[in-house]
Amino acid sequence: MKIGFIGLGVMGKRIAKRIHDAKYNLKVFDVMEDPVEEFKKMGVEAGKSPGEVAFDTEVIFMSLPNSQIVTNVVLGEDGILSKAKPGTIVVDLSSITPKAIRKIYEKTNSKGVEILDAPVSGGSAGAEAGTLTIMVGGKKEILYKVMPILETIGKTIYHVGDVGAGDTVKLVNNLLLGANMVATAEALALGVKAGLNPEVMFEVITSSSGNSYALKAKYPKFISKRNFEPGFMVNLQYKDLQLAVDTAKDLGLPLVMGNNAQQMYEMAKAEGFGEKDISSVIKLYEKWSGITVRKEE
Repeated sequence: MKIGFIGLGVMGKRIAKRIHDAKYNLKVFDVMEDPVEEFKKMGVEAGKSPGEVAFDTEVIFMSLPNSQIVTNVVLGEDGILSKAKPGTIVVDLSSITPKAIRKIYEKTNSKGVEILDAPVSGGSAGAEAGTLTIMVGGKKEILYKVMPILETIGKTIYHVGDVGAGDTVKLVNNLLLGANMVATAEALALGVKAGLNPEVMFEVITSSSGNSYALKAKYPKFISKRNFEPGFMVNLQYKDLQLAVDTAKDLGLPLVMGNNAQQMYEMAKAEGFGEKDISSVIKLYEKWSGITVRKEE
């Protein structure tokens, strides 16, 4: 089986390497030359366009920044659909709006090309280790065909519904992550400002009803050590919250927590933290309160 991979950014490069290391025949494309050259040095074939990648591959993975780029890569001039044969399977690992992937599927389905939206969770570390959580929308029988490949990159793989359901679950998940991170930062800053030891707070709260992934994952490894290298970047969290906001608008649903959380990441970006871990939102509260939340020596 020959596999195409389009998008060799932070996540895509690591995922594609795992597929290559699993001895699959791989053909890659990216608009940036450097990551493509890295794969060429590993003996991987490179295409000059998405269409050229699609010409002689059976399954094509994409890991791309946003809905418009995914749409262009699939439907644009010399895009995947221009050269893909009927029966080709396109697996989109990107996080985009459910509306966008469904519109793409309307076009590909008429040409006999199947789509799975399969956004991932687990960050760059999970991509490198092959321990990603993958949320798949699309036909179950198509998922089974690519399951062996997905198992080289993911530890937990869920079929969550029809095309668009994968992206919907991802945006709901990241809405919660983004809001929980802001709430965690706010609570820790309040406690320290009131005179509490953050280590005591962490121990008590992780055994109480206020516990969350954001607290367990982000306090000990990031906040307490003053290490704000990602992780999961503020820019990406902001983008994922925008997906939730856009989807909520389409559905006529007010998104009070989502909008407020997004504003916090907007402020974090304005402070220069866009490429830092999402835990860096605590620096906003530290600035406002004149305290630092860190492990006491």
